[in-house]
Amino acid sequence: MTTSEQNTNSIFETEIIVRPDDIDMNNHVHNSKYLDYIQTARFIQMRDCYKVPMEEYIGKGLNWFASEVHLEYKRELKFGDVALVKTQVGDWSGAQVTINVWVYNKASNKICVEGKMLYTLVSISSGRPTRIPDELIERHRI
Repeated sequence: MTTSEQNTNSIFETEIIVRPDDIDMNNHVHNSKYLDYIQTARFIQMRDCYKVPMEEYIGKGLNWFASEVHLEYKRELKFGDVALVKTQVGDWSGAQVTINVWVYNKASNKICVEGKMLYTLVSISSGRPTRIPDELIERHRI
């Protein structure tokens, strides 16, 4: 995974409380829920931190698709824990952007999941990838 050491983009964080329906038969957060946490955090951060809410993309006839996901599971979260989801914009390339992700247990400050996601900007009308406008890239450089 690309580390933030070489990356000067901001790292933003969002807290998510682990709910009862997030728990699997092993009495910890099911692996699929971490992806939900990350997607939720990105949605909030795009609106609150980058000031580019999803409604703006939709209004321009654009949407983001998750193209690739790579997550490494390190430690468990349990019911009642608070997940601290941190994300950072990585590399931009054509219609795609890499987002670095980390999920911590807020109480212990220990990493539970780390990885990266590749998102592709897509035209809603055609369903085809579309180059990310320079103006949008600049708005994410904070």
